[in-house]
Amino acid sequence: MDKRWNLDALYTGFDSPEFAGDCKKLDAKNEEYENFANTLSKSSDILEILRKYVSLKSEITALTSRLLSFASLSFSTDTNNTKANSYIESVSVKQNRTSLSDVKFIKWLAASGFEPKTLRGTDIEDCIFHFEELITKGRHILDDQTEQIISNLKLVGSSSWMNLHNVLISSLTGKISTADGRIEIKPISQIRAMAYSEDAEMRKKAYESEIRAYRKVEKAAAACINAIKGESIILARMRGYSSVLEMVLTKNRMNKSIIDTMFSAIKEYLPCFRAYYKKKAKMLGLSGSLPFYDLFAPVTTKAQSNFTYEEAADFIVKKFATFSRKLSDFARNAFDSNWIDSEIRPGKVGGAFCENIFSISQSRILANFGGSYNDVTTIAHELGHAFHGHCLSKNLILNTSYPSPLAETASIFCETIINQAALKEADKETKLALLESEISSAGQVIVDIYSRYLFETALFKAREEAPLSPEQLSEEMTKAQIEAYGDGLDEQVLHPYLWLIKPHYYNPDWNFYNFPYAFGLLFAKGLYAKYTETGSSFTEKYEFLLSETGKRSVTDVAKIVDVDLNDINFWKNSLELIKEDITKFLDL
Repeated sequence: MDKRWNLDALYTGFDSPEFAGDCKKLDAKNEEYENFANTLSKSSDILEILRKYVSLKSEITALTSRLLSFASLSFSTDTNNTKANSYIESVSVKQNRTSLSDVKFIKWLAASGFEPKTLRGTDIEDCIFHFEELITKGRHILDDQTEQIISNLKLVGSSSWMNLHNVLISSLTGKISTADGRIEIKPISQIRAMAYSEDAEMRKKAYESEIRAYRKVEKAAAACINAIKGESIILARMRGYSSVLEMVLTKNRMNKSIIDTMFSAIKEYLPCFRAYYKKKAKMLGLSGSLPFYDLFAPVTTKAQSNFTYEEAADFIVKKFATFSRKLSDFARNAFDSNWIDSEIRPGKVGGAFCENIFSISQSRILANFGGSYNDVTTIAHELGHAFHGHCLSKNLILNTSYPSPLAETASIFCETIINQAALKEADKETKLALLESEISSAGQVIVDIYSRYLFETALFKAREEAPLSPEQLSEEMTKAQIEAYGDGLDEQVLHPYLWLIKPHYYNPDWNFYNFPYAFGLLFAKGLYAKYTETGSSFTEKYEFLLSETGKRSVTDVAKIVDVDLNDINFWKNSLELIKEDITKFLDL
């Protein structure tokens, strides 16, 4: 089984006639789109205009996706590929050219008074939600001159502050003493990775080194975060939003009542997680609550099963079949058709991701497979994303973009299938290791995400009045951690500098990047709970739900499977699944 993906379905190379031809075609379509956007008038036949838009925008989106996917996928497996990097930049420029025409069309549509529901019964009826969303967006777009000024100022404003933060963190180092007494200087990323060490003393030393390192850059980082959040507040106000959170929620197609309900349920279940953290502290030989530096400590040294890549593929395909033959066959095809690049090699980026390429109705998955059980679940997770893309692929390409809260639905669902199967087959100590890993991950997505949401809410409220000092930022972070973790963590040993190291706080487009992850985990868990209740009859509804995520609000997507996201019991049912795992862990 080949461990490298095949991109020939996109292009055979950057020098291929097909790649060059599509670059020229995209330029021509962009020019046609510009002329179209510049000649819009109220007197024109609006139905014909919308048909023209759908045709042009679909072609441009497909071409851009295909070209950019080939360039970025090529670069991700060979970061020394200068040609790939160059084409990423050049295609991105073409994409930006498209966005200027988008703004003109959206503003025209919002001002036209057109009601998208009148498209029912026409050949573009499927685009009703797309146009409704554009009209909503259009109400918050400013005049051309102001938008241009904002775009230019962001380059020397928030984007520059974000780049400065990237430089600060990428060049940040810390000192740490080795077992033989030597002092070594290591990048902050390596020091943070020591939080997973089996050596308790090493975990503590790494934490202390990390905190010392952040003190060297805290003033510069505080300037960055204050500038970025201050800009977000100003732009939200200028665009007519009541807050930055409202702007984020609108983009994510959901109401605040949903996250309020979700966090209300989470607060009720925080004692379960706290019991887990206190038990973990006891297992590590500690008498009190868990210090932050032991949060990721392994509780068992038993090695997890080592899989070959072929064994991992067979395991995933077999376990997916317990849910549906369609999911299982899809996964088998992904392995057999070389959609997955799993090999660890120099020049390849770390981590894992899935890229859905709707222009060819395929996906590509990057992984770095080392044979551990975690590597197996990672591939299962990414195959979930790919299956989500597969379910969406029958839609018009304009209806394939889904909001962040729904992005993790299929991936976590697939991960849950694998984990539940593995737990059934594991011996006692392996089960303990599997449960601890899963609960620890859930704790980060539920408890820690809740603390980050509390922190960012407090940050925006305070930033409305004035910039925050490093001391104020650290104080708000520790207050949020105390509220979320309670007596599960030692209040004297928290992490006051998570505001400094988490990159999403410094991306101007990623405000409140936290809650979608908690939503995604609990929504997927809730769907799995429904599956266990209803059995195989659920699979068809589940696939239809995934296929509709690009053209419905989050609320309406959930209604497909009879879920009311404002019903706290749905969220409690999801949290019950995690509570059951915690109970099993405590019993073991």
